[in-house]
Amino acid sequence: MAKLWAVAKREYLERVRSRWFVIATLLGPLMMTVLFLLPIYLRTRGMESAKASNIVILDATRTELGAAVAQSLGGGLQGDTSLAHVIRLAPSELAQAESSATRDVMAKRLDGYLVLDSLSSFGMSARYAGRNASTIPDMERIKRQVEQAVLINRLERAGFDADRVRSLSRVNLRLATERITETGRGGSGVGNIAVAFIASFVLYTLIVLYGQTILRGVVDEKNNRVAEVVVASVQPESLLAGKVLGVGSVALTQLAAWTASLALFVRFRTPILAWLGMPNAPIGLPGVGFLDIVMLLVFFVLGFILYAALFAAIGAMVSNEQDAQQAATPVTILIVMSAVFIQPVMLNPTSTTNKIISWIPFSAPILMPVRTSIVAVPWYEVALVMLGLIAACVVCLWIAARIYRVGILMYGKRPTLMEVARWIKYAR
Repeated sequence: MAKLWAVAKREYLERVRSRWFVIATLLGPLMMTVLFLLPIYLRTRGMESAKASNIVILDATRTELGAAVAQSLGGGLQGDTSLAHVIRLAPSELAQAESSATRDVMAKRLDGYLVLDSLSSFGMSARYAGRNASTIPDMERIKRQVEQAVLINRLERAGFDADRVRSLSRVNLRLATERITETGRGGSGVGNIAVAFIASFVLYTLIVLYGQTILRGVVDEKNNRVAEVVVASVQPESLLAGKVLGVGSVALTQLAAWTASLALFVRFRTPILAWLGMPNAPIGLPGVGFLDIVMLLVFFVLGFILYAALFAAIGAMVSNEQDAQQAATPVTILIVMSAVFIQPVMLNPTSTTNKIISWIPFSAPILMPVRTSIVAVPWYEVALVMLGLIAACVVCLWIAARIYRVGILMYGKRPTLMEVARWIKYAR
């Protein structure tokens, strides 16, 4: 046991004293803050660009639809007069007008043009061409304003007062969401989604980074013949356990530093947002309790042990960095597949498919915290997933220890799967 702690201490101190660890620990909260605040900044400033109103409207409807659209687009982002210019023309003049507008867009005199024809009057179709045609928020805004203008036009033709229709049709609703669980109100629903995203992102990043750290560490020790000296005084199993424990402690240290930084940001969010020019930014605080944090740490520890054992076993099987990356591809794919399902689980955490995916031991460390952050997951389901993850860790550690015992002193070509199977079967 003393030798195990000695190996763990060496692995821990060697890495926390590195300047790259300090840099990553400091830059991590900064990057997460940017990822968290950028969507809020875009939402408070409006995601549509001013190009959505700096266009020409070619109106061939013989109605006031073009003028209504221009008025709806008025203001761009700052509330000033609309930049949209309406050109009324006959249907036969439309082709020539489009050619002229296309040349203006190519010469950057316009950002785009909107074509309204007879079908547009009935709300059936409209066409847009411009430099910002691939900007989804701009296109959604133009589509929304055309639909609103068509509705207003219909109501005006039905005899309703035009000003009254416009005032009644303008609605800018802000939907506040709140999560309710079996224990009562659970804070902002949007805030819980943010917690789910941040938690999954951090867990995925730490597992990948420090799992690869163990892989490279084992390969380097084999190449430098350090393993031969160490194994002479330390059992391979103790060496493996010490590496996992030491590197895992480094990851927990970094996670604790990032969590403290996040807590400080939440505590002083009001002056920080005011300094950034977003005093009224809509930030809903999630309902995250002590048990939620403990569960998150448990899933991280178990997930790290699971993947660290696999990476260490792979490092023991190969003799150089190139072979290590190739051999680690299946394990890397398992982690990446878990990250691929983060968004589907966030969008629909109660579906049967997403539930089953979050139960699988290789994806549970990342996906189960996502589900528990968004919806109320029964305690027995969480407990069963943890038990399954613990069983998977035990099996992977057992297999990794037997591979590590033989492979740490093997050099030369990469072993075949049959040879690895014999290592597992006959290692003592």
